[in-house]
Amino acid sequence: MNQIRVKSESTTKQKVVSIGFAMLIGVIMGVAAKLVDAPGINPIFDDIGGRLGVWVFAAALISVFSYSPKLAAVKIFVFFGSMLTVYYVYTVLFLHFSPERAMVFWGICAVMSPICAYIMWYARGSGLLSIVVAALPVTLLLSEGFQLRYAYLPIHTHYYLIPVLMIIYLIMIVVLLLAIPINKKQVLPILSIALILSFIMIYFNVLGRIFGGMNGVL
Repeated sequence: MNQIRVKSESTTKQKVVSIGFAMLIGVIMGVAAKLVDAPGINPIFDDIGGRLGVWVFAAALISVFSYSPKLAAVKIFVFFGSMLTVYYVYTVLFLHFSPERAMVFWGICAVMSPICAYIMWYARGSGLLSIVVAALPVTLLLSEGFQLRYAYLPIHTHYYLIPVLMIIYLIMIVVLLLAIPINKKQVLPILSIALILSFIMIYFNVLGRIFGGMNGVL
């Protein structure tokens, strides 16, 4: 796989700091996700945290900017592990609520996340594989972003926030397209593949079939 991307040399200290930083981000995002879940908070924040997009966005950036694919796998496991631990420990201890089904589901996702991170690391490389891998997080954001037209239904309480949510998703997509490819000529093929894959996902309701009942938009 060295012809796609060569891992960067790093010291033990750099690796430890890198993992610690991923853990810190996970803790901060876990606390933030729990806090915006409280009544009275602007629903735009809860609506973002309750969807896959922001987590995939953060995980993709953490992965591609790691020193190696193995380190990316470790960092993402630590990131999701710390985030979910903080989120659910707070839920159980302070809110006295134990959403067992959600905890098991997201726990399985956390266990599988290192595999995704290992593959995602190669997105910031060269060749067709890098282009396809880089298109995957963009595909999810496009697919989930398209489903935002159903946000806040059937109550219609905060339907006016739908354009704001869509703009946030668009910003995340643009950031990924600018940050991940090492060659800007890759942007167009990445976006093209993402559009095709997202059309397939939307047509067959892939996210709804996999994450139905676990994701804010589904």
